[in-house]
Amino acid sequence: MIHTTSRVLVAELRQHVGETVSVSGWVNTLRLQAKMQFVVVRDHTGMVQVTHRRGGEGDETEAALESLTAESAVRITGRVVDNAIVKLGGLELIPESVEVLNRAETPLPIDEQTGLEHRLDWRFLDVRIRPEAQLLFATQTTFEQGMREYAYSQGCTEMHTPKLMDTASESGAEVFELGYFGRSAYLAQSPQFFKQMAIAAGIDKVFEIGPVFRAEPSFTSRHATEFTGVDVELAWITDVEDVMRFEEHMLAHGMAKVAEQHGEAIREVFGVEVAAPQVPFPRITMAEAQEILRGKGWDPEGRKEDLDPEGERGVAAHIKEQTGHEFVFITHYPTSIRPFYHMRPADRPDLTLSFDLLWKGLEITTGAQREHRYDVLVKQAAGKGMSTEPLQDYLNAFRYGCPPHGGLGMGLGRVLMVMLGLDSIREATFLFRGPNRLTP
Repeated sequence: MIHTTSRVLVAELRQHVGETVSVSGWVNTLRLQAKMQFVVVRDHTGMVQVTHRRGGEGDETEAALESLTAESAVRITGRVVDNAIVKLGGLELIPESVEVLNRAETPLPIDEQTGLEHRLDWRFLDVRIRPEAQLLFATQTTFEQGMREYAYSQGCTEMHTPKLMDTASESGAEVFELGYFGRSAYLAQSPQFFKQMAIAAGIDKVFEIGPVFRAEPSFTSRHATEFTGVDVELAWITDVEDVMRFEEHMLAHGMAKVAEQHGEAIREVFGVEVAAPQVPFPRITMAEAQEILRGKGWDPEGRKEDLDPEGERGVAAHIKEQTGHEFVFITHYPTSIRPFYHMRPADRPDLTLSFDLLWKGLEITTGAQREHRYDVLVKQAAGKGMSTEPLQDYLNAFRYGCPPHGGLGMGLGRVLMVMLGLDSIREATFLFRGPNRLTP
């Protein structure tokens, strides 16, 4: 008989039939009958049935199994046996020793019927007991890996920019202020200015996956006060089309990787199909989008400059109907609703060379070609009523030969939410932060 004392994962047990191995995990369910004890143990790869015939007084294994509660952490050493009757992989573990590493209190504070808000109070347990949550984070990891692979293949350098700033970034709205050695500091609501500085520093293509903070008092299913942003900035572009092309290929590469590694599991657990989208994605100008929507009764008074969620869903539905595509770039947003650093076409100063990317009617990305000329930037900031003094460090980056560039910012949680068909960004985040939630 072969003994394997180092941990063996449940998914690998088939390779160890006839051997004595150690399995570590949590007690999933207990069926403690008069003559037999059945305990299902779960690790992150699957579940195995532990089967023990009671030996009566002096049977230490019986006593240890009897003391268990659901979700107790255990290490069980035993022989792997083929048993076709057992539903869990046709295998069972006949225990030789049972080590209770941490007995769970009972009853558990949540179960599968518990509502989302209460589950979030016990998120560590929620993620542990629900296979869909485990799959979500495996999917997130693979998707990030795919995006990084694409970015690296295009010559990108991964940067880590500061999250503390001495002035409120961009418009100054929606930022968190905090004390900083007797003065105020602000949490960055975007790595925008810093990644542009990296471009000015001669780093040709830049990307970052990191935390972003937004002091938005928003209670929707798609907003969070802290989320993970995927940011890209590309130097020496000829136009904004270069940025959109980069993004659609990066997304397609990441999604292809997810489909390959988790497609089957996602279909089974979430009931959705993940596949690499066709490139290029459809493109439509904001003016065209509004014309289509107004033709269908949206914004009857003709006053809305931006698309509201209803408008975004309407455009996406129209494009899906016309092209069969779930993605659409909305381009050429009005200057009035875009930041001062977005470039404007020479012949249309009322528009910006910018875009949003919608996926199944939800905005997941904002991007643009940036204005790289110092004098034009200063003028555009003044036009927005902004003082250039707090922006001076940023503006200095454009005084000494900053190349043409553009980039994008994508919300990772939103992408996962759409990819897996989730109802709320709360479920696409490990520990959600919103206006009413700072714990756990």
